[in-house]
Amino acid sequence: MTTNVYVTSTQTFSGKSALCVGLLGRFKRDGFHVGYIKPVSTTARIVGDQVMDEDAHFVKDTFDLAESLETMAPVILTDQRVGAILAGEGENLDAHVQSAYRTIAQDKDIVVLEGGGSLREGWIVNLAPPQVAKLLEAQTLVLVPYDNDLQLVDDLITARVRLGESMIGAVINRVPPHRIDFVENQVKPFVERHKVPIFATLPRQRVLLSVSVAELADKLGGEVLCGHHAVDALVETLMVGAMSVDSALTYFRRKPNKAVITGGDRPDIQLAALETSTRCLILTGNIRPNPLILGRAEEVGVPVILTRHDTMTAVENIETFFGKTRFHQEKKVESFENLLSEHMDMEALYTALGLR
Repeated sequence: MTTNVYVTSTQTFSGKSALCVGLLGRFKRDGFHVGYIKPVSTTARIVGDQVMDEDAHFVKDTFDLAESLETMAPVILTDQRVGAILAGEGENLDAHVQSAYRTIAQDKDIVVLEGGGSLREGWIVNLAPPQVAKLLEAQTLVLVPYDNDLQLVDDLITARVRLGESMIGAVINRVPPHRIDFVENQVKPFVERHKVPIFATLPRQRVLLSVSVAELADKLGGEVLCGHHAVDALVETLMVGAMSVDSALTYFRRKPNKAVITGGDRPDIQLAALETSTRCLILTGNIRPNPLILGRAEEVGVPVILTRHDTMTAVENIETFFGKTRFHQEKKVESFENLLSEHMDMEALYTALGLR
């Protein structure tokens, strides 16, 4: 009999896809035959003439799964589809999801179902998390990111109320190091008395909130002038180069794996950044750099992005972007798998799933 684990979360960009990938990897290493399905997708994009869910595509490639993308993401809520539903042209999608699930579950020990970015996502087609869990007889695991103590407790208990007996427990993600002990010793016992078992408390890691150089260029509408071979590098922090050249080196040495954003007319600052652990240079004002800068950047393997935005606008755009990108980089996968290995109580999870 196939065991179904429905992974959902209380808010978007909480690490839900990372948890799905981490669990699939662990289940597979422990000898289980695994499958994956994302019953409802609201984040698909158009690639050529195909509408594709990126999470399903990434999981399919990562675990070499045989099923088609259409089967792994059977319901995609595009703008056109939502418009048709609002106009009264909706359809009953339960049977479609069940059919896709049966294909996925064939000869599988465990199927991981990836839920929505919140506990309300999918209500428009009667496929919100509580409904999907009931429809596919799945046991629900809820991921809750840490924002503050009060919201964390409220989100965990609210999840139990909304999901009922299908909820087997929760994983708390992105806890600041200085709050780990409090969450473990105060929050965890409290919510477990409210029937919310906690399988893991995961500390915050900067690499998991990072963005790639390519994603930054796309977000800024920028042009990559050099270092194209390094656009997959992950940027963990942002530093603005607006100081005197005398203090630039000391300032830039404070943080590794950074993007440095500065005016295109500041070659002194640009050179200083290239002498430290910099993942990319972002030059603002649409001012092209001196060829010597591009030569040095190419030499040390640092991409240079040129954007038309002024420095303040570029900084504002980037700061809202950190921690809100898809989980599709190998380094992020490895980091999250290590977190699960260190902090996840897999024996308790297997017991809750009836696999021990």
